Amino acid sequence: MDILILGLLGLMPLLVIVGGLTDLTTMKIPNWISGLLILFFLPAAFATGLPLTDMALHLGVGVLALLAGAGLFALRWIGGGDAKLMAAACLWLGPTSSVVFLLWTGLIGGMFCLLLIFLRPRLRPLALVGPGWMSRLMEPEGDIPYGVAIAVGALLTWPASPLMLRFIGA
Repeated sequence: MDILILGLLGLMPLLVIVGGLTDLTTMKIPNWISGLLILFFLPAAFATGLPLTDMALHLGVGVLALLAGAGLFALRWIGGGDAKLMAAACLWLGPTSSVVFLLWTGLIGGMFCLLLIFLRPRLRPLALVGPGWMSRLMEPEGDIPYGVAIAVGALLTWPASPLMLRFIGA
């Protein structure tokens, strides 16, 4: 039974990694990634014995994160895929861990943006001979693949999340 639960819990980090890497290389996060996160949340929550009231709180946080992400998308600060991935991660992380996740995501996102601002003029000539995604990433006024920051924030937060703490018995 523990192997099944661990497999379910392993989907969250796996899918956010895929989302971050896909955003880095294509500047898009496919809907199937966020969709699978949403689909497998309830089985993972039931398998770890998360109380129904806590599940409801997780769902509420996911919906609030989606609304906040929609607002950020409307302002053109993040992409639609970023908003959905952020909301799906918040669904898995719940109220307390989502606050930590959003802080990590903001910090990592800010550092990533500064790094790109610093590297873009310096690496642009090298990026032209690299893969297409590297050239797009090094565009002087190019977009920032914020899914990378979302993935790192989720990975940093995941070990102390309610589902993981229930699994390890903490």
